[in-house]
Amino acid sequence: MPLQWLRDSFVGQSLRQFCKISCLKYNEEHPHWHCFDNKALQDEKTIRVEWSPDDEENPHNWSPIKKAFVLFVIGAYSFVVYMSAPIYTPSENAFIEEFGVNNAEAALGLALYVLGYGAGPLFFSPLSEIPRIGRNLPYVVSFVLFCIISIPTAIAPNAIGFYFLRFLQGFFGSPCLATGGASIADIYSSDVLPHAMTTWVFCVFCAPAIGILISGFAVPVLGWRFSMWEILIAAGPILVLLLVLPETSSATILHRRARRLESMDTDHTHEYRTGADIVQAGVSFYEIVQESLLIPAKITFLDPAILFLNCYTSLTYGIYYSFFEAFPIVYQGIYGFNLGEMGLAFLAIVVGTVISFVIYNVYIHKIFVPKAKEGGVRKPEDVLVPALFACFGPAIGLFLFGWAANPNVHWIVPTIGIVIYPASVFILMQCVFLYIPACYPQYAASVFAATDFTRSAFACGAVIFSKPLYENLGIGPGCSLLAGLTIGCVVGIYVLYNYGEALRLRSKFVSKW
Repeated sequence: MPLQWLRDSFVGQSLRQFCKISCLKYNEEHPHWHCFDNKALQDEKTIRVEWSPDDEENPHNWSPIKKAFVLFVIGAYSFVVYMSAPIYTPSENAFIEEFGVNNAEAALGLALYVLGYGAGPLFFSPLSEIPRIGRNLPYVVSFVLFCIISIPTAIAPNAIGFYFLRFLQGFFGSPCLATGGASIADIYSSDVLPHAMTTWVFCVFCAPAIGILISGFAVPVLGWRFSMWEILIAAGPILVLLLVLPETSSATILHRRARRLESMDTDHTHEYRTGADIVQAGVSFYEIVQESLLIPAKITFLDPAILFLNCYTSLTYGIYYSFFEAFPIVYQGIYGFNLGEMGLAFLAIVVGTVISFVIYNVYIHKIFVPKAKEGGVRKPEDVLVPALFACFGPAIGLFLFGWAANPNVHWIVPTIGIVIYPASVFILMQCVFLYIPACYPQYAASVFAATDFTRSAFACGAVIFSKPLYENLGIGPGCSLLAGLTIGCVVGIYVLYNYGEALRLRSKFVSKW
């Protein structure tokens, strides 16, 4: 790994802070370096620190290998956190036997983890947009705590303690789920960003199915607690990668450069300020933090377009998590699968995701990018075109899964419904993840955080209500009820595509800086 990568990482910044290693110096710290690209503002004393056209520290100018490394780390990080949610599901029966709880209480092990990783970004993601903090510090600090908490979670002596620790596990694993998308948007230009985002969402979508698979075979042999140890085993390498992940926030990189220039200016002849410093001049750090933490809620409730997307993604995401309660009813109860075989059935989610991954990337490469280069993409709503077709898929998949789940029908038929559902939801989510930063590029992490919280909160509830829903109504009627809700949202997608710009103009959100 080049020294420049290490220098920009959490480890590199720590070494610079405490060890003063000469090989980790920046260009402006060398004696004969002279600033050519900073522009004086208003008076001769204040110099604005900004990017020059070919600045090698600008994340958009990084090498393809360095960008790919960042994408790989964020993808792997997100994969482990998402995998850690349903990895517990095959353990529920053993958990019930050991602690004497009922089915609804046992499901809290999954539900509270999901709620935790929905709540965490409301705190961590706004902090990541403060230039003095950046992306890496929340990543590293929270994931260290995630790894530490994974140990007592695996040896929890009672159910209440286990539930509490699972919530904290999700909470401290959460930054990647919202800030991850912002980190990727930091480094890729608009023509490459859709491909990069698709890769990240692919990791997110496949992770739960893989979690079920690996614990489905391990739990019957090694016990339910081993599923918790599997989380720690997977998290160890990710922590090492996060320690050497370069900082991607342009505002943070420029803020650090301004502070270095000030330290080198021993005569204090100039003040060095970034754009954010100038805008936030006279505002205390406490006020900046306070306002940043309120931004996710403000944008969600004051912008009708974002509010609708949060409701829609919450519904589709909640249904996705209801499968973890529906699969045992269908594949174990109807078709007689064991835990390992049921885990293999979850691979249908991976198959559907792979299919939509290929289709969406072909669309981006062949249609979207050429159109964008010709100036055909003029407003954020243009990224929603694939969603106009994909929005019909969730209802089709749910109807097929629900009504084909019958002893007289081969198990592959309802499984095809499972393939259709994630394939369509994957494209919907991808459109949303591109639409959000296009609407609020400055607050991408905060809006992702709000979206993540609303869908995770609904998914938490879905884990609890889905089993009674399917048991009392039956798989077919239960899926039909959920499919009916998704059909209602089809109208919303078309309204958003056609009138989204007008809705955004009616947004009452106004940033303080």
